[in-house]
Amino acid sequence: MRFTLARLALLVLAATLLTPALAHAAGVAALQPFPSNLQTVPDPTQITGLRVDLPMPDCATRPSDCQDVAVLDRLDGFNVQPRISIPFSGPVDLDSVSSSTIFLRRVGCLVCAPVGINQVVWEPLTSTLHVESDELLAQDATYLLVVTNGVRDGAGNAIENKTFLHDLNFGQTRDAATKAYRTELKKALQQTGDFARVATASLFTTQSVTADLEKIRASIDASTPPAAVVHHVVPRASLSGILWSRQDTTAGPGAPAPVLGFFALDDAVGSLAFGSYGSPNYETPAMEIPATPTKTGAPAVQRIDTLQFTLFLPAGPEPAAGWPVTIFGHGFTDSKQGAPFAVASSLAHAGIATIAINVVGHGGGPQGTLTLLTAGGPVVIPDGGRGFDQDGNGTIDSTEGVNTAPPDTLAGTRDSLRQTVVDLMQLVREIQVGVDVDGDGHPDLDASKIGYAGQSFGGIYGVDFLALEPDVRTGVANVPGGSITEVARLGGFRPLVGLALLMRTPSLYNAVPNSTATNFVENEPLRNLPPVIDTVPGASAIQENLDRSEWAQQSANPAALAPYVRAEPLPGHPAKAVIVQFAKGDRTVPNPTTTAILRAGDLADRATYFRNDIAGPGGTPLYPNPHTFLTGIGNPATAPAAIAAQTQMALFLATGGAVTIDPDGPGPLFETPISEPLPEGLN
Repeated sequence: MRFTLARLALLVLAATLLTPALAHAAGVAALQPFPSNLQTVPDPTQITGLRVDLPMPDCATRPSDCQDVAVLDRLDGFNVQPRISIPFSGPVDLDSVSSSTIFLRRVGCLVCAPVGINQVVWEPLTSTLHVESDELLAQDATYLLVVTNGVRDGAGNAIENKTFLHDLNFGQTRDAATKAYRTELKKALQQTGDFARVATASLFTTQSVTADLEKIRASIDASTPPAAVVHHVVPRASLSGILWSRQDTTAGPGAPAPVLGFFALDDAVGSLAFGSYGSPNYETPAMEIPATPTKTGAPAVQRIDTLQFTLFLPAGPEPAAGWPVTIFGHGFTDSKQGAPFAVASSLAHAGIATIAINVVGHGGGPQGTLTLLTAGGPVVIPDGGRGFDQDGNGTIDSTEGVNTAPPDTLAGTRDSLRQTVVDLMQLVREIQVGVDVDGDGHPDLDASKIGYAGQSFGGIYGVDFLALEPDVRTGVANVPGGSITEVARLGGFRPLVGLALLMRTPSLYNAVPNSTATNFVENEPLRNLPPVIDTVPGASAIQENLDRSEWAQQSANPAALAPYVRAEPLPGHPAKAVIVQFAKGDRTVPNPTTTAILRAGDLADRATYFRNDIAGPGGTPLYPNPHTFLTGIGNPATAPAAIAAQTQMALFLATGGAVTIDPDGPGPLFETPISEPLPEGLN
């Protein structure tokens, strides 16, 4: 149901019932906050019982906003980390704005503590206060936002609250939805004991985050796929190199280039196997998993993709049940020809096999090949990637195909991340069916000992995977961060945000673009900083756009999935044993995005913090950007820290999470666990 003019008029009336009284009120009043279930419609096909129904802007002049609203209106609730906007009729004293004067309560949960606010922005032009919830909110839950008269106006007086209470109790409306909303709001306020001091309030219901992937996981679990195919097995000792012909244009594979990481493999790796398996793909050609009702619907398989894998087997006698195996997830712009080679030897030293696939949109096009330089001569095997020429310019870039195509660009990387999680779930199922490497009729991987490790993007979708896959109970996420929106805004991918702002119609870029498209001003503070007074033209529109992007992508945000890893496992899932490794001053996945995961998942005690700032000669920084500290094995200066972090990872996985070592023992370079408080700055 879309907004009719009559319904819109009723909602405007409900939001402005204070107007007549303000003529007689001496103080400032708080008006209708956002979010609110007034901007939803009933939908019994959704878990939440409703669907978002934001008003459409003028699509002729603001087509990008219209496209965004269309994406959001398919969701069954509001952001689980919402940007809350509270308009006032005049200025307020920002010193009076705190978690004791503005807070949220989960409706129906008598034992839940109030949730405070953080990241406060005051927009003088519109007399609007913007805040974020201090904590990640629960999925598909209803929250009461309370603004009390403890908030003061610009003259230091308590803001007016009599009009709100009068209209809540006695205000007239013929709209059944508004009437029902008021009834529920009044009931929620009465149950909290905050009724007398309320200046304004709203009820809103958060979105479902895990519904689609839970359904897909159940479908995969119920299936028995054909066994994975092993194309070729080669002893490490007989390999002198590997050449990769990556398909980087629509014309076909490019010239063979060395897989540089191959030379990181030592004699702990006994052999390499190359193979493929079929995985159900739920994405359309636009790289989007179509929205379905979260209660009654289910995502549909669009096709079966053939995915290539590389498997590194340890040297020595194979255990009777097969090798314990770790799935390793590579990072953004990387491929299975990169980071997995850098860590496979450390895992092999611990008696663990490593298996890796390409992420959606990575590894080049499907015509790629590998040439194995063996003692018996070169062997060419298929090694197609997951990328394609999405923009039609004839080339296939390192991440092309990872983003959702227009008009649903607000979804960003959400569905490629979710599809990658699906591919990993299917890989688990293949290991359970049995991977016979040597053709003797017996599985060579132990299906009861499957772990996960991933770096950067691999840490991001790895947290999602660990939250949703019950049969992988041990994992290490290296330099993960969430949300993707915040990772890009604060770090090395900021130019992508700037380009996205420039490409909107109308553009939201609020500066003369520099060559890197990074000088836009969003005026959004980090956590625990003083309020920002935002007088920068266009900054508030950018803040709203960033919030909408995060909201649309929460079902793949590792911060939103983190609670289900250990603190609140999904039904039927065990709590997972995990380590989160990250580095001080990471410029690619900035520290505040990693701490968002730690806070949401209650994982600070599982964090290992690499002190890059003192790891170099004489207590100086070791890396200009320590994002790749796990894989820096090729440089004698950085190799010791890399091997130390890899050793922690390997021993943790080998013991099923029972042993967590400090990578440098009593030394100061690794904090295991991290010394709190968590680092919320960029460092």
